[in-house]
Amino acid sequence: MSAAPAHPHQALRKRLSGMNIYLIGMMGAGKSSVGRPLAEALGYRFIDADQVIEAAAGRSIAAMFETDGEEGFRQLETQVLGSIASWHSLVVATGGGVVTRPANWGQLRQGVVVWLDAPEGLLLERLAADPTPRPLMQSLDSGARLRELLQQRRPLYAEADLQVLQDGRAPQAVADQLLAALPAVLKEPPLPPEAPEGPSDPAS
Repeated sequence: MSAAPAHPHQALRKRLSGMNIYLIGMMGAGKSSVGRPLAEALGYRFIDADQVIEAAAGRSIAAMFETDGEEGFRQLETQVLGSIASWHSLVVATGGGVVTRPANWGQLRQGVVVWLDAPEGLLLERLAADPTPRPLMQSLDSGARLRELLQQRRPLYAEADLQVLQDGRAPQAVADQLLAALPAVLKEPPLPPEAPEGPSDPAS
């Protein structure tokens, strides 16, 4: 009976050692759609942080913004992120504003942080086609509002370990690009210490 074929990303999984991969970027950047094939390729579990937040709150993010404001939502987001960070072997699609609270970076830095950087035009196109309510995009001029958020967040997104430029390719193609780029940002495991040489044999 022939042996089972080796996992195509076995070496990368070994180097990750169970570290979570956090996908950051603006709403519409494709974090969830890219995260799923990425997790599947690594044998990881995929988690959408916004869905976990909604489950914890028992209501939608739009409802949270309406009753608790952005600050109330951000506090719960930080709590949920702390819980997620205690798990391992996850690909996590985070909310677009997770980078705005310094406390969140302490959790993100425990894993590998990947910025999916999509151009403004692509983001607007995707957001226009997505019926999901976006509380922070409630504006008569969605383009101006998006530019405002991008200006605030781009320097924070740039703190990621890896930046992957989006150009509208299929999620699987972006996941493949990410898989190819990940090894370059992972630290090499330390070499085991050399065994000291034993005393010479006096009989030799």
